[in-house]
Amino acid sequence: MLAALWVAACGPGGDQADQLPAVQPGEPGVLPAAAQREGDPALGYEIIVNRGYVSCGVPLSAFRAAVADSPPDRSLQPPGRLGRNAELPYTLNATTNADGVELVVSNCLACHGAQFNGELVVGLGNAFADFTTNPMEGIERLGLLVEDGPEAEAWRRWADRIGAIAPYMITDTVGVNPAPNLTMALMAHRDPQTLAWLDQPALEPPPRDPLPTAVPPWWRMQKKHAMFYHGGGQGDHVPYMMLKSLVCTDDPAEAREIDEWFSHVRAFIASLEPPAWPFALDKALAAEGKAVFGGHCAACHGSYGEEESYPNLVVALEQVGTDPAYALQAVEAERFIRWFNGSFYGRTAQARPAPGYVAPPLDGVWATAPYLHNDSVPSIAALLDSSQRPRYWRHVLEPREYDTATLGWRHEALGHGKDGAAGADEARRIYDTTRPGYGNGGHTFGDVLSEHERAALIEYLKTL
Repeated sequence: MLAALWVAACGPGGDQADQLPAVQPGEPGVLPAAAQREGDPALGYEIIVNRGYVSCGVPLSAFRAAVADSPPDRSLQPPGRLGRNAELPYTLNATTNADGVELVVSNCLACHGAQFNGELVVGLGNAFADFTTNPMEGIERLGLLVEDGPEAEAWRRWADRIGAIAPYMITDTVGVNPAPNLTMALMAHRDPQTLAWLDQPALEPPPRDPLPTAVPPWWRMQKKHAMFYHGGGQGDHVPYMMLKSLVCTDDPAEAREIDEWFSHVRAFIASLEPPAWPFALDKALAAEGKAVFGGHCAACHGSYGEEESYPNLVVALEQVGTDPAYALQAVEAERFIRWFNGSFYGRTAQARPAPGYVAPPLDGVWATAPYLHNDSVPSIAALLDSSQRPRYWRHVLEPREYDTATLGWRHEALGHGKDGAAGADEARRIYDTTRPGYGNGGHTFGDVLSEHERAALIEYLKTL
């Protein structure tokens, strides 16, 4: 819960938007490749787990006071945490600001680190992160523990930023991620050239209800030509990876330093390999599944093994049939595309979302439940048989278990949506596919398979 407090990545938007470059929309089809910067993967990892690339947060003294009676769990600490960082949960880093105030700040692993089989997997999206509540309640409580002077100034700077974007980062359901929406809210409060913080937004902010998105695993970046599900995020990947720092980065000089750091972060992310399937495997059945995959999946998702290939293909909305809201919002949000392309971050990169979704590489896909761009399908088995997809469902948390047969976290189908829940706490844990942006339709390509073919295909997917 504490980690969520630190997390930050239509129509005309006013004068600022009118001064920015025109939008060149993307189209379904093959995404172009772009050269990526060289970097040191080991240094990139050290930056992720130790440095303050988000440069504002809560003073360390207030954090310690807040957790004095319930020390944070550090059992999943990743290797290489140094100094103060070793005292903090893996989702938080320590840093010191220009006034000498020690701060606790968010890091990438709040969204891009998750537990599987009792271990922390760096780069795996957290399917259980909770963004359903307003973070400002906790932030204001922390403010009561802050001393006057430089500490109070540091806390207020951070609280003001989160307060401005908080209304745009509260999700409908536990597990889905609001990063695209809160990033657009940050853009509305930033001058694209100077990066100065604007107390009043210069662009019309995004809608208050974030569309749900799934956090993709980092190891896919070895193969991807674009960062995002809709094919946006082309060119140099580094500027997109560092957008989280928009919460606190107030000038191009700081942005340039973080940009240099993230050339190494990108190299680390591109060096990651997916985790190996840790359970029993039916090799004969998997061999059958490989043939099924080649005949029904490889054209969009690529081939694997000794002769790997990946097409980087944006599939048109009418062809894939999955919930279109996220892609359409991105294409129609011209003011934010223009902001990015005309900003410090758009010098070597370009936001070109398309009306479609990228068929992702499937390395380690068995570990990445739930499925589709909006996390609407709880298992691979349900993805391959649309008749098995529940309209309303929720994860079973006690105990949290992985189902090796269906390739998904254990869940239960419900006979009602959020409106039928006993209370707000129950409602926020229900995935209701009837809500806007939460639909679980489309991607019905597996419906033509026999039960045996699906079983074989599932077994093969365990090997990727």
